[in-house]
Amino acid sequence: MKLYIVATPIGNLEDITYRAVRTLKEVDYILCEDTRVTSKLLEHYEIKKPLISYHQRSKNNKTEQIIEKLKEEKNLALVTDAGTPGISDPGNELVAEVRKVFGAGSIVVEKRYHSAGGGTLDYSAQNNEIVEIIPIPGASAVMTLASVAGVNLQKFVFLGFPPNKKGRQTFFEEVVRNVQKDNYPVFYYDSPYRIIKNLKMLQEMFSGAKVIIGRELTKKFEEIKVGMIEEILEYYSEEGEGLVKGEFVVLVNGK
Repeated sequence: MKLYIVATPIGNLEDITYRAVRTLKEVDYILCEDTRVTSKLLEHYEIKKPLISYHQRSKNNKTEQIIEKLKEEKNLALVTDAGTPGISDPGNELVAEVRKVFGAGSIVVEKRYHSAGGGTLDYSAQNNEIVEIIPIPGASAVMTLASVAGVNLQKFVFLGFPPNKKGRQTFFEEVVRNVQKDNYPVFYYDSPYRIIKNLKMLQEMFSGAKVIIGRELTKKFEEIKVGMIEEILEYYSEEGEGLVKGEFVVLVNGK
């Protein structure tokens, strides 16, 4: 059995590899966050496969269902709504559970299997089954913005999405600390509903910070803006709080 972790486009449907398309055509089931979103991608590439929803609110029984499919020797592909699974989505939790159940990739488990005369990797002595977890690389919103940032990124920090309420101030204190104290550029994601509010909080803590923002990357209305945080905040404030649209990747890079 195989569990493929498949990167999909972050906006432009052409940004997918031949290998990813072939993999999606060959597996038995596709695990996805939103079946409506994934269905559009599959329809575009004429792929007809049964979908199993797996998202942040999925319960343990959904994970158990996926584990059972693997035990039935089914090949599965995990995709996210956009980009590479396991980054700011529950894909990492599924991979961890599969490793726990099947011992996938475990050096200790592999040694046990080889010592017993086996020749195949990813063997679980407990379940007497074989699983491979295979990454199919591709698009990533962070790496897309990084490629055009013009910033030294030998070292950087990625912090995901800011919390909605509790912990939001602590989140931006961590952003400022990484940039000012450790001199690490910081990436994070943001939504159109909170981008202005969050930029205001960041400005209060770090006036004059240099910011690069990618909005709707790879899509029709893609834009990349570079400037001091005050300039960026003024630009988006002109649209009006609550009227800003699109998904954002933010890079904070000192002064």
